[in-house]
Amino acid sequence: MKIIYSKHFPPKGFGAINLFGLIIARKEYGRLTSVEKDHELIHTRQMLEMLIIPFYLSYVAEWLIRWIQYGDKYKAYLNISYEREAYRNMHDPSYLKKRKLYSFIHYYRKEAET
Repeated sequence: MKIIYSKHFPPKGFGAINLFGLIIARKEYGRLTSVEKDHELIHTRQMLEMLIIPFYLSYVAEWLIRWIQYGDKYKAYLNISYEREAYRNMHDPSYLKKRKLYSFIHYYRKEAET
């Protein structure tokens, strides 16, 4: 996993973003922890399962739906099924070894724990 540190990207409030398996992290945020790296690795696995472009299309579509549903951009982000799976399992270093294909589907209807 390649990590690039940037002054301007991702937007403030986000420590890192995974673009096609390349992690871009805000320099001011500091080095990513192993837990944060695991979060991004979960996203990489999701991308590969969804054949990359459909992952991004469905991610944005679900975010828009959640934004309408919750009326709040950040709560919408936290409730995207891909994010729910990543946040829920990023503290388990062995998660990707036991993860089943398309596991994010199980998070589609569950609300994020805030």
